[in-house]
Amino acid sequence: MDKESGGSPTPGSGGAFASLFRSPAPAYSNSELAGVPLSGMSPLSPYLNVDPKYLIQDTDEFILPTGANKTRGRFELAFFTIGSCCMTGAVFGAITGLRMGLSETRNMAWSKPRNVQILNLVTRQGATWANTLGSVALLYSTFGVIIEKIRGAEDDLNTMAAGTMTGILYKSPGGLRGAFRGGVVGFALSGLYALYNNWDHLKGSSPTRY
Repeated sequence: MDKESGGSPTPGSGGAFASLFRSPAPAYSNSELAGVPLSGMSPLSPYLNVDPKYLIQDTDEFILPTGANKTRGRFELAFFTIGSCCMTGAVFGAITGLRMGLSETRNMAWSKPRNVQILNLVTRQGATWANTLGSVALLYSTFGVIIEKIRGAEDDLNTMAAGTMTGILYKSPGGLRGAFRGGVVGFALSGLYALYNNWDHLKGSSPTRY
């Protein structure tokens, strides 16, 4: 190696061999670097020829079949409705049974027979209310799905019709008067639910549905 050549490596030296695997540093002009933001950096490179505003998702990020809406149908909601009503009935019945048990055994001392009697009332009332609300939810969901399939549309009319028919059928063992009362109660409850769903629309603002 020639030491008087100013220290530059010869073609056969190790420095030249290493330079073959060393990527050269990118050289950008001042005009190119002037558009790079220093704060609020975007995950996109400023040198990609893509406008970042086209990649901002303002809508929900899920895929829907062609022609489908973003709200779940009555068949999908049926399982949630029945399950939630059964759980609500079980909790309400357990609380009612506990209150009844404490009231009926208030003259008894705290002992095993009293605890057993209270526990029996809690489980009995919980099962009764869970079956009751679960049966009502099952009838309502069944009527709702059938009416939706027949009409081919989903609106508040289906809700009110399903609620009315549920009340009529549930109270039908009590005769015509009982069926009529059940239909009135079902119509009133479903009407209040439909009014609650459209309250934002009635006030003049756009409703938010999930």
